[in-house]
Amino acid sequence: MRLRHGRPSGLALCLLAVLLASCAGTSEPAAVRDAPGAWTGGPVVLTRFGAVRGREDVADTWVWKGIPYAAPPVDSLRWRAPRDPAPWSGVMDASRFGGHAVQFKPLAGGITGSEDCLYLNVWRPRDAENGLPVYVWIHGGGNSLGAADMVPDYYGHRAASASRVVFVSVNYRLGPFGWLALPALREGISAEDDSGNFGTLDLVHALRWIRDNIEAFGGDPRTVMISGESAGGMNVLSLIASPLARGLFNRALVQSGVSATTTMTAAEERAGEMVADLLVRDRRARDRADAVRVAASMSGAEVRVWLRGTSARRILARFTRGSFGMADNPSLFRDGTVLPADGYRVFETGAYANRVPVVIGSNADEVKLFQAFDRSLDWRSDAYQAATRFGSDRWKADGVDGVARRLSAHPDQPPIFAYHFLWGALRDDGSSVMPGSWGRRLGAFHSLEIPFFLGADTVNGAMGWFLFSQRNEPGRRALSAAMMAAIARFIRTGDPNGPGAPSWPAWSNAPGGPKSLVLDADRDRAVFCESAIEYTRDSAEAALRAAVGAADAEAIIAEPQMFGSDFAPAAGE
Repeated sequence: MRLRHGRPSGLALCLLAVLLASCAGTSEPAAVRDAPGAWTGGPVVLTRFGAVRGREDVADTWVWKGIPYAAPPVDSLRWRAPRDPAPWSGVMDASRFGGHAVQFKPLAGGITGSEDCLYLNVWRPRDAENGLPVYVWIHGGGNSLGAADMVPDYYGHRAASASRVVFVSVNYRLGPFGWLALPALREGISAEDDSGNFGTLDLVHALRWIRDNIEAFGGDPRTVMISGESAGGMNVLSLIASPLARGLFNRALVQSGVSATTTMTAAEERAGEMVADLLVRDRRARDRADAVRVAASMSGAEVRVWLRGTSARRILARFTRGSFGMADNPSLFRDGTVLPADGYRVFETGAYANRVPVVIGSNADEVKLFQAFDRSLDWRSDAYQAATRFGSDRWKADGVDGVARRLSAHPDQPPIFAYHFLWGALRDDGSSVMPGSWGRRLGAFHSLEIPFFLGADTVNGAMGWFLFSQRNEPGRRALSAAMMAAIARFIRTGDPNGPGAPSWPAWSNAPGGPKSLVLDADRDRAVFCESAIEYTRDSAEAALRAAVGAADAEAIIAEPQMFGSDFAPAAGE
C-alpha cells in the first residue's frame, strides 16, 4: 500500500484534518465507509475504503492510478472470489500503476507480473463537473496476458478529455489464476468461490466498486458503459450474460470479441492435466499416468495446501507459451453461477441477464496480426490474402453478426449497432492508406481500432511509427474523432447517432435490412457507408472457394492456423 509523504496541498490538509478528527482518541483500525465522499474537484478523493491522491495528467485531466478494488488474491485467497480491500487511514498515493497479473512476457522469454494485481485506474476532466458518464475499459490478451497500462494506447486521458467521461481501466487475474475449474478447490463455502471463474468475478467486483465509489470522482454510477477488445470483448459478452453483473452497467461496447465459453467437463479435464504435470515436475509422480493415481489419493485439503504453496511462476511455467505469450489455458466456464450453464446459447434463448444497448464490431483483417510475422507464410501471395480474409470474415460471422442476430431477435432487447472497421485494408485496386506494403501484410488487423476509439497516436505501443504517417494523418484523425464522438453519444443515450453525424442504423434481422456501419478513411477524410451484408460461416467459405478454388479452400479450412479458429469459435457456444 502506497502512502504519500510529500508536501500536502491545502485541500489534502483539510481532508486529513477531518480524517484525523474522526479517529482522535481511539486506536480502532480504519473502517469501510457507508458512502464515498463527494467530488471536490481536486486530486484527493475519499472512497469507501480510504482517501487516494491522484495527480494532473495530460489533456487537462486528473488521473488516479493503482487503486485497489479488491484484496490481493494471494495465499489463502488464491483461487477464491475477490474480497473487498482492507480500508486504510491517511491518503494513499495513486500516482503509479498497480501490479499486473502473472503472465508470460509477450515478446520475450520469461514470466512477469504479480498475483497482487487487482487494481484499477481512473481518469477524468480537470474541472468540477459532476455526474459524468463512466467508460470502463477491459484489456485483451486471450485472458492470459495484458494489463490496463500495458501500452499507451490504453491510457484514458484522451477519452476522458474529448468525450467528457470518467474513464476506468481494470486489471484482473489471468491464465490459470483467473480461470481454474479444479474440483479439489471447491470447499462448498460459496458458489462463487467454487465457480473457477475468478477473472470474471474480478471484473464483476470492479463494477461493484465503480457503483459504490465512482461518484467520489464525479462519475454517474447509473450511466456506465463496459468495453473491451479481443478477450476484453469476450469478457464484455460474458458480463452481458452473467446474472452477477445485473444492473452494474447499462451500455456495452464489444471490439473484436469472440463468443465462446468452456464446458465444466472440458475445464476440469484441463485442470486435472495441470495438476498431473505439476506433480511430475515436483517429482511426486513418475509420469502423467502415475500423477493421476497420486492426485486421486490426495484429499481436497492436501491438494489445496500443496497448490497454494506452489509459486505462481512455477504453475504458469507448466503451460505452453502461445502467440504473443498467451498461455494455453481455457476460460469462461459454464458453471451455472457466474456464467449460465448454457453458455452463450442464452443469447438465442433469451435467458441472458443484461439487456442493454450494444455496439459490436470487428476489423476487416483480424487474423493478419497473428500471421503477418510467421516466416512460413508468404504475405505477398494471393493465397495469404484469401486465407486471412476468410479467417477475418469468420471472425465477423461468429463474433459479431451471429451475436447481433441472436440478441436482436428478442423484442425487449435494446438496439444493437454493428460496425466493420476497414482503415488500412487493401482497396479493390490493391492500394492502402498504410505506408509501403503494410496494407498488404497487416491491413485492418486485430487491435488496430483501439487507438481510433481512444484517440491514441500509438498502436500496440510501437507499431504506430511505421503505420501512422503524415500522409494518412488527416483522414485518420477525422475517423478517430467521429468514432469517439459516436461512442460518447452512445454512452450518454444508448444511441451513437446525433446531429451532423453519419447515420448508424441499428442491426435488423430483416432480409436486406441494415447490418453494419463501415468505418474507414482515405488520406484526407473519414468515409462511412451502411452495409446490408450479413456474414455467416457459409458466406465466408463461399468467398474463399471463389477466390482460390475448391481444393485450396478445403486445405485452408482444414488448417486452423490459417484462419485463427482458436480466436473465433462458433457464435453462441
